[in-house]
Amino acid sequence: MTAGTERERDFEAFVAARGPRLLRVAWLLTGDTHLAEDLLQTVLAKVWPKWRRICEQNPEAYIRKALVNTHASWWQRRWRGEIPHDRMPEEATSADPFAAVDLERSLALVVRGLPPRQRAVVVLRYFEGLSVEETAHTLGCRPGTVKSQASKALNSLRSTLMTAAPGTKEGSDGYAWHV
Repeated sequence: MTAGTERERDFEAFVAARGPRLLRVAWLLTGDTHLAEDLLQTVLAKVWPKWRRICEQNPEAYIRKALVNTHASWWQRRWRGEIPHDRMPEEATSADPFAAVDLERSLALVVRGLPPRQRAVVVLRYFEGLSVEETAHTLGCRPGTVKSQASKALNSLRSTLMTAAPGTKEGSDGYAWHV
């Protein structure tokens, strides 16, 4: 087996094993299945020439960071008039069809309303389960920035979730209560 063939197999095995999770990260960042697929494909195409060096370290973290950075550059350039749909890619859902998929989809829809930096922090910290330090390293900022962005995002999410939704009624304390 040649070194090129071994490198190809290693890359293919990595994408087969980690691709669904990385697609989920891309979907949570973009909010659109097709854009998520494009984002992941773009990043994988950028990573391929460097694979030999990347695979010796932490390839998933490297690709996750590349997803966030590439999405940020797209966000700065792209027209934002498109309205993404609310369907999560089938590959990214849980193997157990009853395991909190509805909750995650609902939260993902709300997360899409956050500014890009706050959305990236929420996706990495709470959907991907990274620590503050890992999130800061991925985003190229300080841990304090991650904490402040997370705090702002969570406050925004709380206010969004607590506003009148179908079947809720606002109480005298300002909170929405299910009727």
